[in-house]
Amino acid sequence: MTSRILPVLHRMIGWLLAIAIVAGLQLVAPKAAQAERIKDIGTFEGLRVNQLIGYGIVVGLAGTGDDSLDYATQGVRGVVSRFGLTLPPGVNPALKNAAAVMITTDLPAFAKPGQRLDVTVSALGKAKSLRGGTLVMTPLRGADGQIYAMAQGNLAVGGLGVSGADGSQLSVNVPSAGRIPSGATVEQAVATGFDTAPALTFNLAQSDLTTALRVADAINLAFNDQRARALDGVSISIAAPQGAESRIMMMGLIENIEVRPADPPARVIVNARTGTVVINGAVRISPAAVSHGKLTVTVDEAPRVVQPAPFSRGETALEQSSQIGVREEHDPMFLLNPGASLSDIVKAVNAVGAGPSDLVEILEALKQAGAMRAELEVI
Repeated sequence: MTSRILPVLHRMIGWLLAIAIVAGLQLVAPKAAQAERIKDIGTFEGLRVNQLIGYGIVVGLAGTGDDSLDYATQGVRGVVSRFGLTLPPGVNPALKNAAAVMITTDLPAFAKPGQRLDVTVSALGKAKSLRGGTLVMTPLRGADGQIYAMAQGNLAVGGLGVSGADGSQLSVNVPSAGRIPSGATVEQAVATGFDTAPALTFNLAQSDLTTALRVADAINLAFNDQRARALDGVSISIAAPQGAESRIMMMGLIENIEVRPADPPARVIVNARTGTVVINGAVRISPAAVSHGKLTVTVDEAPRVVQPAPFSRGETALEQSSQIGVREEHDPMFLLNPGASLSDIVKAVNAVGAGPSDLVEILEALKQAGAMRAELEVI
């Protein structure tokens, strides 16, 4: 009896020690201003959302359906065939009260049979509105073709569509799409394999070698061993004990460890359509002097009427008169000191009154001159 109890006690003491270390790190160690929980910067491999999709028929519409579209007719034939009914060959019923639709939803990780999911229903054909419709029982399949849920229920449509006899139409929001809250029931769970894999893998949302190393070091420090190692800039491999219960406990502890992510690379984002310029805080400027001026050319047209002298044979004519002017704004040159930060750049550019388009030109010139070592990305 004692030989069975001792391993259990040792394992419980180990987990309690890990919990105490994590709590001590959060209470005693000074927190960095930008520290984040591990669960906020990535996810465990396999614990993902799976997309489901299905093709079905919505019935009970008030004359706003697909009418006689072939795929809507085929869908209705398939529905009635489940009950042993067969439409006569060559009969193409008018389906103004039915519509062919696509049903989509997300199956979260660890979803179990019997749980309910919200579904989105969208018209596939020329149905004007799905308001008041009911979705007939439809299987929802995953990327592997397997059925994971069944959907059915009354649609909640937030849009409204109205049409007149003369062809005029009025639409509010999108009446051809709606939702069914808790409209699908999970039929089978997705095997994640997290409880049988030899090791767990934690994937960062954004690739960064420094952050991956910091996450691995924080996990090793919390558990006082070397169970975590960075595989690349995204993945961290974590040696895990056998059994789902032990792994869930370890994963819960890991998710709440705080890590200070690495600073992002220096980057300047320019939106060419709107003129928006975003500069992150990692951008630094080498010593540089910038002078930016504007050249304005104006052409004023002031045509005048020329009247011939009295009793002459001349004709009234229109004489062109143009005034051309050139004006150049002389903005003072500003100096960027070594290691100028984001605030220094903004102050210097605002001092000379440069707009977004001028700022883009200045940043491009600084990069070409080698004074700005940052990635300039145009979207």
